Amino acid sequence: MSDVRTQLGLLARRSIRRTLRQPALLVPSFAFPLILLAVNASGLASATKLPGFPTDSYVDFAIGVTFMQGALFAATTAGTEIASDIETGFLNRLSLTPLQRPAMLLGQMAGAMVLALLGTLVYLAVGFAAGVHVEAGAPGVVVMVVLAMLIALAFGSLGAVMALRTGSGEAVQGLFPLLFVTFFLSSLNLPRNLIEIDWFRTVATWNPVSYLIEGLRSLVLTGWDGTALARGFGVALVIATVGVTASAALLRTRMERT
Repeated sequence: MSDVRTQLGLLARRSIRRTLRQPALLVPSFAFPLILLAVNASGLASATKLPGFPTDSYVDFAIGVTFMQGALFAATTAGTEIASDIETGFLNRLSLTPLQRPAMLLGQMAGAMVLALLGTLVYLAVGFAAGVHVEAGAPGVVVMVVLAMLIALAFGSLGAVMALRTGSGEAVQGLFPLLFVTFFLSSLNLPRNLIEIDWFRTVATWNPVSYLIEGLRSLVLTGWDGTALARGFGVALVIATVGVTASAALLRTRMERT
């Protein structure tokens, strides 16, 4: 076990240093979700006047979406870094060492997780500066960070699956718009009960992204909503479990080919 921890630490440090040394990666991942938040809060502020809308501040309603977009960047980062290591042959060289596969996989994703954590802290700081009030209080903020990190792991594992399946950074980049579309087919901009178009409401209800957003949103708007949190954590855990399991299987297959 100590060997696995040591190996994980070495690969994690490499992944984190590589991520933090790329300003072109850091700046968009912090700025883009905040810009989109500002645009949505300005353009959709009138939605708060709808009967049944859960808050009179659209910033409170939308702040959780920034965490989701941060997780999306985590998916792209994790996949791109792994694909880069495949293309340069670094992963093949690792396969010739006694490194354990769990350490290889999780260590490669460490940079994306740190990026997601830093993004979460930035989004919270900006949100509080803009007047966001978390009904669940300080413990709720901690739970928000934990859920945001779990969501980042879930999406990051999907990026890893794409990278290990294709070995191409370009293919991983193509995952970004696909996942981004699922965001807009969810309860991203309106509560599901206020979506009047039947097919859109049905798609949003079946879309797991809705429950991730609503889990984060519930801590801000209503406090401790057990149902919303259970759904949010449950969906994130399922996606993370499936993604990590699939990534581990693909990594094993790729290593056996070398």
